[in-house]
Amino acid sequence: MNQLLSEPPACIRETGTWCQQVYDITGNDWLAASAGWLVAKPVKILIILVIAFVIRVLVRKLIDRVTTIPSGNGRKLPALLRPLRERAPDVLGPMVVERRRQRATTIGSVLKSMSTFLIYGLAFIQVLGEVGINLGPIIASAGIVGVALGFGAQNLVKDFLSGMFMMLEDQYGVGDVVDVGEASGTVEAVGLRITTLRDINGTVWYVRNGEILRVGNSSQGFAVALVDVPLTYNADVDRATEVIAEAAAAAADVEPMSANVLEPPEVLGVESVTPEGIQIRLTVKVRPGKQWAVQRALRARIIASLEDAGFEPPLGRFFGSSQNTPPAGG
Repeated sequence: MNQLLSEPPACIRETGTWCQQVYDITGNDWLAASAGWLVAKPVKILIILVIAFVIRVLVRKLIDRVTTIPSGNGRKLPALLRPLRERAPDVLGPMVVERRRQRATTIGSVLKSMSTFLIYGLAFIQVLGEVGINLGPIIASAGIVGVALGFGAQNLVKDFLSGMFMMLEDQYGVGDVVDVGEASGTVEAVGLRITTLRDINGTVWYVRNGEILRVGNSSQGFAVALVDVPLTYNADVDRATEVIAEAAAAAADVEPMSANVLEPPEVLGVESVTPEGIQIRLTVKVRPGKQWAVQRALRARIIASLEDAGFEPPLGRFFGSSQNTPPAGG
């Protein structure tokens, strides 16, 4: 019996194995028989972790590279955003750079998180396999836990997915004037969970992306400046229309309004008849976000022209617009 216990393990006769190498170095039977657990598996696990770490570093560097705005050329899109549609209006000027930077940074952070989870997740599975743990029950338990967390964090997931699609589609961004239902104003920051708006009163609104059912964006493509001009019932509508058209055309040709006007003003005619009087509607196509400034300039010019022509506005009425209240700085 003692002879059997002291007999060297058979693995020492296999040339090139860890067992044989450890036995040659130590001459210990137990260390040689346990070489797989003491040396081979730790070395394999270390190699797996090192490879995972290196891959993660390389992937993150690649993501940083494609999400960074080229230095010295802020107007150029990051490589990640070039295949994606962009609706940023040129009128935003320097804010376009911030809009692009924030959009690329947010998408890049999502890609980094996803890549880290995927790489380290695969490495963890490989390590468990090396240790000899049965992954079946663990995967089943993880599935149950994932379902439970999904139900508990469904609002968070909803906000995240909505923010992700909003980013990819560039529905709105920093500097845009938007109406999201409960709040409206200028977008100051866009994240995967929260959109930050500042309204005309200076109040900052934090809106969850998952709660945004529809978005009205006043900063894409072009806008329309709309002015309703009130007149008394006894006013000469044809003459008033001529005066309004001439005043609007003259105002549109003067700087700085001419830089914002895309098409000549158009007088549509009588829009409505109210107990206070008649309303003449004027519209003009302008650059996005400039409709409120153009409306104010048109009102001032039209008021002066109508007064010079002998027209008087109805009592208790002001030159107005059916459009929403302009945002801060609009």
